[in-house]
Amino acid sequence: MVNEFHLPDIGEGLTEATIISWYVAVGESVGLDEPLVEVETDKAAVDIPAPFAGVVLHHGAGAGEIIKVDSLLVVVGEAGETWEPSIARSRASGDAAPIVGTLDEAPAVVARTGSGEVAALPKVRRLAVELGVDLAMLSGSGVGGRVTEDDVRRATPADAGPTDRVPMTATRRSIADHLSRSWREIPHVTIYDAADAEPLLTRRAAAGKPMLEAMLIAVLVPALQQHPEFNATIVGDDIVYRKYYDVGLAIDTPAGLVVAVVHDAAGKSIAELDAETRRLADAAKVRKLAPEELRGQTFTISNIGAVGGGYGTPLVPLGTSAILSIGRADPTPVVRAGVIAVGRQFPLSLSYDHRIIDGAAGRAFMAAVVAALGE
Repeated sequence: MVNEFHLPDIGEGLTEATIISWYVAVGESVGLDEPLVEVETDKAAVDIPAPFAGVVLHHGAGAGEIIKVDSLLVVVGEAGETWEPSIARSRASGDAAPIVGTLDEAPAVVARTGSGEVAALPKVRRLAVELGVDLAMLSGSGVGGRVTEDDVRRATPADAGPTDRVPMTATRRSIADHLSRSWREIPHVTIYDAADAEPLLTRRAAAGKPMLEAMLIAVLVPALQQHPEFNATIVGDDIVYRKYYDVGLAIDTPAGLVVAVVHDAAGKSIAELDAETRRLADAAKVRKLAPEELRGQTFTISNIGAVGGGYGTPLVPLGTSAILSIGRADPTPVVRAGVIAVGRQFPLSLSYDHRIIDGAAGRAFMAAVVAALGE
């Protein structure tokens, strides 16, 4: 029996995924729930198990290709069976085939350019304008000599130097979209301060050197409880003050920056926070975080000190009101009891949503964080 399986929504709001690799080639056998294909969503790489046992008869997309949710992903049948697309079966049975076409089958559209007339689709013309490519200088590889998107993307403007052009990964596209929306929709304010790092680092050493992020979460949750506007979001014309604390951790990975979420941070001990932050960091670096571990943060910490950073201007993640960036605690001159000494300080950068948080409230929260770190 032939079974068709369409790409499901494997993450909240997923619209498409990129095929990374097929574990089972066409013609090979697969067992029920055995690994079938690895796909990249906008957040992570995910293995999809085989929904049926049998022989793989068809792949809906090849490695590196993008496939939409609800599109045909795979066809599995029995040994010796064959499969044809439904449109082919409809024609064979005498039924009227649906009127379906692709851009590759569309008639050429003539575009008038400064150098003459060129056959190209409207979206190809728009792309050429965006990339500064003169269509009249191209030899079209499409039907009837039509210029295609690939023709435009392969072209290099005459006044440009050598370049490399690579498609954005799904993760990078998601990062770009998220940050662009954040910058457009949220009126950002960023303030700065520094906190004595010695007390926290001493406590960390005494606790057996848990992840610094675990120590930071333990310090920040009480501050968030005292300043609820920093654990809030806007919904319509309302401000929603959350009474739970799911802290996001910005993690640098080979695929780009991701935010993993420590859920119920207020209910965890230092040891539990340490175990959870280590697990999330390890999973993020190999792109194996579950969808629920990548969404829902109520406040975010970015430890840019881990990559050598100091001060910064972090962007507030959508759906939250603030983010705290903590830089590396390098030795620096400090004044203690009126005397200049060498100490270590955390550079702090706090960005917040000015629709929810006023300047005085921002300074009050920063003061609470500085005091908590220095205890």
